[in-house]
Amino acid sequence: MPQAYIDYRVMKRILLIIMLLWNIFGSHAAAPQDWANRARYAQANYELLQSKDSVRAVLLGNSITEFWEELRPDFFVTEHLVGRGIGGQVSSQMLARFRQDVINLRPRIVVINCGTNDIAENNGEYDEEITMDNIKSMTELAQAHGIAVMLSSVLPADSFIWNTRVKDAVQKIQHLNHRIIDYCESNNIAYIDYYSLMATPGGAMIPAYTEDGVHPNSAGYEVMERILIDALK
Repeated sequence: MPQAYIDYRVMKRILLIIMLLWNIFGSHAAAPQDWANRARYAQANYELLQSKDSVRAVLLGNSITEFWEELRPDFFVTEHLVGRGIGGQVSSQMLARFRQDVINLRPRIVVINCGTNDIAENNGEYDEEITMDNIKSMTELAQAHGIAVMLSSVLPADSFIWNTRVKDAVQKIQHLNHRIIDYCESNNIAYIDYYSLMATPGGAMIPAYTEDGVHPNSAGYEVMERILIDALK
């Protein structure tokens, strides 16, 4: 691979991480009245509704979802997916914007990926019960509007570069994933297991799939795409 190409990809990853940190520490402080950042996709949602295009699935999430569409836009176009990820967000913020960014778009399916930033304490001390309650609330809102729900695993990570105080990320991620699996099995909800194919035995993300230990690189997203396509079928 040409060295220039490698440098470009590394630089792009650094810029994306800076965007994440801004979303956590900058944008929320600057605009507390829009804590859930509903403005982020307001124009895109308006244009999508005006186009009358049918939406197969909305992918709701944090920077993992946002960077996915940024790095691999062709996948979203080919599979008729709409990305609604916002870097730095916790499950409470996703719930707050769920109507605008999911229900109003009238998708057939919503794929929800959240929990990483809850565990990373982006919005204060992590409380697994609150995170699960938010996941359940989003699920119930979608089902009440005839939208099929798919809940995905939290991706593996053994630490967070923006909050090194969290020392038990592996245990918290694994435990939350078990809670999500149990909820899916008890309620006949599809579960998308990215974790099993992307984690090392110790619970970190496989190095070939990430540059920073938290966000997938292009190879990591390719793995996720294969899993998601199978699930959507």
